[in-house]
Amino acid sequence: MIESDWDDWLVRDVADATPDGVAIWYLGCNGFVLKGSEGTTVFIDPYLGLGDPPRTIRMIPVPFDPADVAAADAVLATHEHTDHVHGPSQAPILETTGATFYGPDDSVAVAREEEAWTDEWDVSDEQLTEVAEGDTLEIGEFTVHVEVANDPDATHPVSYVIDHDAGTFFHGGDTKPTDEFERVGDEYEIDLAALAFGTVGQIPDKQTREPKRTRWYNDENQLIECAAAIDADRLLPSHWDMWKGLTADPTTLHHHARSFDSPRDLEIVEIGDRVDL
Repeated sequence: MIESDWDDWLVRDVADATPDGVAIWYLGCNGFVLKGSEGTTVFIDPYLGLGDPPRTIRMIPVPFDPADVAAADAVLATHEHTDHVHGPSQAPILETTGATFYGPDDSVAVAREEEAWTDEWDVSDEQLTEVAEGDTLEIGEFTVHVEVANDPDATHPVSYVIDHDAGTFFHGGDTKPTDEFERVGDEYEIDLAALAFGTVGQIPDKQTREPKRTRWYNDENQLIECAAAIDADRLLPSHWDMWKGLTADPTTLHHHARSFDSPRDLEIVEIGDRVDL
């Protein structure tokens, strides 16, 4: 069972919120929860694990216990990595709320086969749903478009464009720049984009445990390149807070974004913070 450093105040904050449009809470790492004006609640990549010390060491609090989540309509996964698909973080949400888990094929395979969510938790196979680029999902008041992503470290990553009457939110997962993003920018009017940001660091190799030069996320220039390509009004850097050795300072992005038309604003948030569409 996951124990939160923060008790249940963040879960209560989400449950008690009555946004006029869409409220978005940053859960740290690449996790977010969206709640619309009609109450539809969607989690994206919530991860409450501690990593794999001493290889990956969590640098931020565990913001809630997933068993405390009483209302959710969906959990979206962008790709199959542990900090994006994690049974102890996500299956209890499905178990308690009856929400549906959506992810690309390799993400669903982790849930079904590697972690056996349907055996370890009270989760039905019907709650695990594969998606692919080009799919469109109707989840309550949200329309979710499954789009491309470029994460060379993942086997099948996707991004999500989430439409609401109040605006459009883009979650890129751990994507890096791709030529496809100009098309995405042409097809959608993206108000807020969450993109993974971090430094290059020395992380122990998974097999040998020897230090290895590691780049998992966008640097400053790549992050602005992604945001400019999709023509995002606002950019919210994520993931910079999570792993020891790969953390970064998102305030430096002001200098990199200054001469570009997009993003027009930077949303610098910390774990537990809320922004609105």
